[in-house]
Amino acid sequence: MSSAIPGHDHAVPGSDPRSAPVAWVSRAALTANVRAARERGIRSYDPSVLDADAWGHGAELVRDVLTATGFERSDPGAAPGDALAAASLFGLPGAEHAVAPALRLSGTVLSVKDLRAGEGVSYGYAYRAPADTRVALVTGGYAQGVVRSLGGAVDVAIAGERHRIVGRVAMDVCVVEIGDAAVPRGAEVLFLGDPAHGEPSLGDWVRATGLTAGELVTTVGLRAIRREAA
Repeated sequence: MSSAIPGHDHAVPGSDPRSAPVAWVSRAALTANVRAARERGIRSYDPSVLDADAWGHGAELVRDVLTATGFERSDPGAAPGDALAAASLFGLPGAEHAVAPALRLSGTVLSVKDLRAGEGVSYGYAYRAPADTRVALVTGGYAQGVVRSLGGAVDVAIAGERHRIVGRVAMDVCVVEIGDAAVPRGAEVLFLGDPAHGEPSLGDWVRATGLTAGELVTTVGLRAIRREAA
């Protein structure tokens, strides 16, 4: 089961939700991260965790999780470490303790085509195939937070297999090299997941772009269709 996070489902009524990338925010992951902090003796949260619509995760959902677990807003003079910080709450790279990412970003394969050696893809044909291969056109571009510098630098996962984004990332789509993998039209493409399960991670994006984890996850959460995962 999943549902739209109030005020942030950008899908056009009646449209196929797979036609655009979706940022799935897990209530279960948020709750687990908050409870883990509580076990360490933390009982309040840094007010900054609610900035920018809770760093793209949805302030209403995040506030509900914090309230349900008995957390209160910390005092302005609270010492660092005494309150729950964004990295630990949202499961971002750099968190002091093991936490699960609360946000996953997935897209969809729109089409698959053969690419001959020397043929290029995307703007300016910045990428040209060194050998015959196959590529997939995937929903998800810089308008949804898949920033341009990720082209040629990070992988996505399709049916558990890793495939590289190639060429320049476009506004709403990108191209993924799939080789001889059996990838059908409509297949789910995972841009961001849980590195503990071997999935593409936000840490990969940080290393590829030079942006912070907070900047990246907030951009994704504010720009992609956002839904609550079970």
